[in-house]
Amino acid sequence: MNLYFKKSLSLFLPILFTLPSIGQTKGLLTAKPGALQCEYLVNPIGIDALKPRLSWLMTDSRQGAKQTAYRIVVGKDSIAVSKKKGDSWDSGKTKSAAALLNYAGDPLNAFTKYFWTVELWDKDGKLAGKGPVASFETGMLTADNWKGAWISDGNDVNKRPAPYFRKTFEPSKQVKSARAYIVAAGLYELYLNGKKVGNHRLDPMYTRFDKRNLYVSYDVTAQLKKGSNAIGVLLGNGWYNHQAMAVWNFDKAAWRARPAFCMDLRITYTDGTTAVITSDKDWKTSLSPIISNNIYTAEHYDFRLEQPGWNTADFDDRKWAPVVLRKAPSELVVSQAMQPIRNVKEIPVKSMKKFDDTTYVFDLGQNISGVTKIKVKGAEGTVLRLKHGERLYANGRVDLSNIDVYYRPKDQTDPFQTDIITLSGKGELEFMPKFNYKGFQYVEVTSSKPIELNKESITGYFMHSDVAPKGKISSSNPLIDRLWWATNNSYLSNLMGYPTDCPQREKNGWTGDGHFAIETGLFNFDGITVYEKWLADHRDEQKPNGVLPDIIPTGGWGYGTANGTDWTSTIAIIPWNIYLFYGDSQLLADSYGSMKKYVNYITQISPNGLTTFGRGDWVPVKSKSDLEYTSSTYYFVDATILYKTAKLLNKQADYEYYLALAEKIKTSINNKYFNPETGIYASGVQTELSVALQWGLVPEGLKLKVAENLAKRVAADGMHLDVGVLGAKAILNALSDNGQAETAYKLAAQDTYPSWGWWIVNGATTLYENWDIKAERDISLNHMMFGEIGGWFFKGLGGIHPDEQQPGFKRIQLRPNFVSGLEHFKAEHDGPYGKIISAWKRSGNKVIYTVTIPANSDAVVNFPVTPGKKVYRNGKVIAPKITISAGVYQFEIA
Repeated sequence: MNLYFKKSLSLFLPILFTLPSIGQTKGLLTAKPGALQCEYLVNPIGIDALKPRLSWLMTDSRQGAKQTAYRIVVGKDSIAVSKKKGDSWDSGKTKSAAALLNYAGDPLNAFTKYFWTVELWDKDGKLAGKGPVASFETGMLTADNWKGAWISDGNDVNKRPAPYFRKTFEPSKQVKSARAYIVAAGLYELYLNGKKVGNHRLDPMYTRFDKRNLYVSYDVTAQLKKGSNAIGVLLGNGWYNHQAMAVWNFDKAAWRARPAFCMDLRITYTDGTTAVITSDKDWKTSLSPIISNNIYTAEHYDFRLEQPGWNTADFDDRKWAPVVLRKAPSELVVSQAMQPIRNVKEIPVKSMKKFDDTTYVFDLGQNISGVTKIKVKGAEGTVLRLKHGERLYANGRVDLSNIDVYYRPKDQTDPFQTDIITLSGKGELEFMPKFNYKGFQYVEVTSSKPIELNKESITGYFMHSDVAPKGKISSSNPLIDRLWWATNNSYLSNLMGYPTDCPQREKNGWTGDGHFAIETGLFNFDGITVYEKWLADHRDEQKPNGVLPDIIPTGGWGYGTANGTDWTSTIAIIPWNIYLFYGDSQLLADSYGSMKKYVNYITQISPNGLTTFGRGDWVPVKSKSDLEYTSSTYYFVDATILYKTAKLLNKQADYEYYLALAEKIKTSINNKYFNPETGIYASGVQTELSVALQWGLVPEGLKLKVAENLAKRVAADGMHLDVGVLGAKAILNALSDNGQAETAYKLAAQDTYPSWGWWIVNGATTLYENWDIKAERDISLNHMMFGEIGGWFFKGLGGIHPDEQQPGFKRIQLRPNFVSGLEHFKAEHDGPYGKIISAWKRSGNKVIYTVTIPANSDAVVNFPVTPGKKVYRNGKVIAPKITISAGVYQFEIA
C-alpha cells in the first residue's frame, strides 16, 4: 500500500529550524512508542482483514524528535512478544519514519489472538524506551467458518411485536475463553444468563442488507458459568423491516423481511479443544413486550406482557414456539470493525412544566439524538405517550410540525417520535427504547390516568457513534466557542454508523451533507472507521453505469435526476480527505474503481466538459447560483481527485487521461463562466465566487482579485451570508486562504440574520437546516449541511492544514490568521503523529504565536505579515516562511 507521496526537494526549500524549544531541559524522557492500534481500534476482536493495518505514534518531547527506524514483532504469546520474540512476524529493524503499515507476516488464522509490539529508534539512532504490548484478535476471516443457521420467528413483515429467542447449553469442560459472533438482519440485543452483552446500541450498523451484512464480536468469557447457561436474543426491525411509511419508500425495499439472525458462540476449553453453540432449529421463540418498534418513528412497550427471566437458564419455555430456518439476506457477512453507537452522555432534565396530573413537558436544555429513560409508577393499564420534539407551541406543548412532514402513516397507531408504554401497576417501572432513536430537546408526557412525575423522572441519553474527540478550539469570543460546540453536537447527532442529515425527520445518509461536513468531522473526531464503512455502502449502492443515489444506504430511492456531482461526489471527496488526514490510501484504493465509473458516467453525459447533473446550492438565503457552473465545478473536483489517486496508485495511463480531463473541465468552466478582466465568475454572487476559489478553478495570478471581489460582494450584502450549502462549504475558506481572513472572520462571528451566530443567539445548541428560523419548510433544528465552519476554525484561524505531498500531518502546513476581532485563539488537533497546537494571542501591539509540532512530524509555517511588521524568534528577525521540526516554538509578530 502506498501511504505517502515521495516529494522532491524544492529549490526554494525554507530553512529548517533546529533551535532549542521552549522548556527544553536536561533529563527529559527519551522516546517511546504508544497509542498502538489495529485497524484504528484499540485491542480489537473480530478482525477480518487478512493484512490488518497497524499504527502507533512516538512520544518524544525533545526538539527535532523523529523516528529513524522501527521493528514490529507479532506473535501468539504475549510474554514472548514482550521479549521481542514473535512467531508470526518480525519485521526486523527497518529504516523508516512510517507509523502506519500493513501486517506482512505469516497468514493469519481465524479466531486467534495475536499480540504485537513495536520498537522505535529515535533521531540519534538510539533504541527508544519500551512500549506496550497490544493485541488484535481475528474473527471469521471467511464465510466458511460460520456454523450457525439464520433463524427467524417466521412471522409476516407486518407483525408488530419484536421476537424473543432463547437456547440453553452447558459447557462440557472448564472454559478458557468464549466469543460470541452475531449478525442480524434488523437490530438485536444479545443476552447471556440474563444480562445484556456489551454496551452497544443499534447493532449491527445499517447496510444494504441484500449486499452486505455486518457481524459483531464479543468476549463473553466472564458471563459464562458452570452448569446450565442461557443465550437470549431480542430482534428489532431497524432499517431492515421498515413498517412506517415515508416518502423514501423504505417499506418497499427489496431486502425487506421479518428480522432474523445468525450466531456462533465459540468456546475454547482449557485443554485446547473448542465447541460452538450455534443458532439452529433447537432455539425457541416468543413475542416480547415490545409491541411495536420502528427506527423511523418510535417504540411501544406493554409491561403487562413481560416474561421475567426469559433469558435465564431456569425459565420455563414450554409455551414458546419453534424457530424457522431461513436463507441468509446476503452472501457477504463481514466484521463490524468500527466504533459502535453507544449512550455516550447522560443529559439530565433542565426544567419541567406540569400542565395537570396527566400532562408534563420536560426540557433537556439542548438538542440531541438519542432516547429518554422514564421512571414511573401508575395503575395497571395506564397508557403513557412520550412525544419527542425540537420546538414548543406558544402554549408550551411539544410541536412536531417541523419534523413530521415526510411521514405518511396509514393510521394513528404509530405516531411520530412518540414512545407509547402501558403500565403493569407493579411498582416503579423503567423504560428506555432499545431499537429506536430520536432528535429532540423536549419531551411531552401525557397519560391516560393521573400520574406523578418530577424532574428526575426523565433522563436523556445522547446516542451516536462513539468516536474519540480529536480536536478542540478556544477563543476570546464566546460566540465562536459556542458555535464550535453546537457544530460538534450536530455532527455527533448525525453520526449513527453513517453520517445522516438529521436525527429526526429523515435519518438519511444524504451524500452532500456527508462531504460538506467531512473536514469538520475529521478535525474534531476520529471518524475513519465510520467513513470506511459508509464508502463500502457507496460501492454496494452504485449502479453498473456508475450512478450513485443521493441517500446511502437506500431502499431504492434517490437514483433520480438531481443526484449529481454536488451531492454524490462523496465517492471521491471523502476517500481523499481520509488520505489527507490519516496518510492512509486504503480507502482511495478500495474506492478507485467506483470513482472511475462515476467520473466516466458524467463524462458520457457531459462530453463538452460541462454538466447540469446536480441539485445546486440548496437552501440559499436569496441569490441563486448557476446549476451548470456548480455541478461542473464538482465534476472537476472528482476528476482532479481521480488523477491524483491514479498517480498515487501507480496507474500512469489513468493519471494522464484524467489529468487531461480535469484540465478540459476547468477550461470549459472558465471559458464560459469566468471574466478575467473583471475577476467575476458567473453572475458574481457569493457562492459562485467562493466555489471557484475553494476548488481551484481560478488561474493562479487572479486568485487575489477574485477573493477581493468576493469580499466586496460580502460587504455589499451587509457583511452577511448569501449562500446555500455549496457556498457555506466554500466561502470562509475562499476568503481566508486568499488574503481576506478579516472578512471571513466577520462572517463567522456575525450574530444577526443570516448567519451561523444568529442561530446561537436565538438559543441554538445545534446547527439548523435553514438560515431563516421562521421559514415554512426545511426547518429541522439539527442538521449538518451548513457545518463546514467547525472545520474552518482549525484552518482559517488556527491555520492547521494537512500537506497533500506528506499527508496524515507528517508535514503540517500552518497558515494562521491573526484576525482583528479576536484577542486570542487556540486550535488543537490530535493527528496520526500526535498533538498539533496552533495558538496566538495579542500583547499590546504584538502577536505571540505558539506552536507545538509532534514527534516524527515537521511543519511549514507561513506567517501573515502585514506591511511594517516582522517575525521574531528569540529576539531575532526570521523569514515569514519557515520549516520547523518537532518541538514547541514561540514567535512574535511585531
